[in-house]
Amino acid sequence: MIADIKKVTVYYNGRIVGYLAQIEEGVVGFQYDDEWLKNGFSISPLSLPLRKEIFVSKRKQFDGLYGVFWDGLPDGWGELLVKRYLAKQGINYDRLSPLTKLSLIGENGLGGLRYEPSQFSADSAEAHDFDTFAQEVERILNDEDTDDLDAVYRLGGSSGGARPKAHVRIDGQDWIVKFPCRIDPQNIGEQEYKANAVARECGIAVNEFCLFPSRICSGYFGAKRFDRKNGRRIHVLSLAAILETTHRQPNLDYGHLFNVTENICAEKGEMYEVFRRMCFNVYYGNKDDHSKNFAFLYDEERGGYCLSLAYDLTRTAGKFEHEMTVNGAGNPTDDDILALAEDFKLNLQTCRKIMEEIKARIDR
Repeated sequence: MIADIKKVTVYYNGRIVGYLAQIEEGVVGFQYDDEWLKNGFSISPLSLPLRKEIFVSKRKQFDGLYGVFWDGLPDGWGELLVKRYLAKQGINYDRLSPLTKLSLIGENGLGGLRYEPSQFSADSAEAHDFDTFAQEVERILNDEDTDDLDAVYRLGGSSGGARPKAHVRIDGQDWIVKFPCRIDPQNIGEQEYKANAVARECGIAVNEFCLFPSRICSGYFGAKRFDRKNGRRIHVLSLAAILETTHRQPNLDYGHLFNVTENICAEKGEMYEVFRRMCFNVYYGNKDDHSKNFAFLYDEERGGYCLSLAYDLTRTAGKFEHEMTVNGAGNPTDDDILALAEDFKLNLQTCRKIMEEIKARIDR
């Protein structure tokens, strides 16, 4: 039976970060722990500065939560799984309180934050037969009965994004492996593998990736998790979470990404990495460049935020416009790209060189 949770303790690698409490329906307060105020960091630098007060979000789209906490909840495939899993027990996920939902994400939740009490505990499983998993995924997407819903939920119930995913451990390392959804071609894994290979050739800091073999398709794309390192969790914030908005509404421009990078990143040179990723997405045709596909992580050694490795890179031929505009344009030109560079005082000669390099790599 799922308990209705009214108060949650937020942890980061064994340390108490703070406390979430439901004040009234749709209103949740957050307060940092006193020890965290002495030695911790702001978990959302624009919304939750490191100071002693009770923070209450005035935005309604996250059921009273701040974006940093909403980021950790499943969406897309993960939300579908948790709804199916709970429906078998006669529970309507949509009627649960936001704190109850946080208590269900378990140890395998994305990012560095963990929530107690926890009503679901399952970490990444060791790798198994991906073809069998893909067949179970297809049954679930087709609304067919499956005997392995519990196993599929344990592997992917905390996932974000539309594509079905499994969180697995391979040789002691945590990976996310993707599987085709209904609208995907069967070689979607190979396509994403190629996109990441091209991005790496373009000088972009991509996540470690692999194409896992299959007997029934061209392979399954996998990426090593960058929110786990040497047994520790890494705090990760999407651009959407930082700006307290949802990626379901295409309301941001790459100018917002530049602005956030300029304001919260410890290394100012990362502005050129943002420029490089923007150029790649425009020239390669990755129009699924919404605000949850860009993220920042907290680097404890540097004592500040930095861009995460690039992820979710692929060509999206079916989309008419980019999810994030460039200088206000959904189908941007070189002039739009350079206008943003000029707005943020980037060296235009360097930017033109980056543009030509990426065009040449993609053409090849």
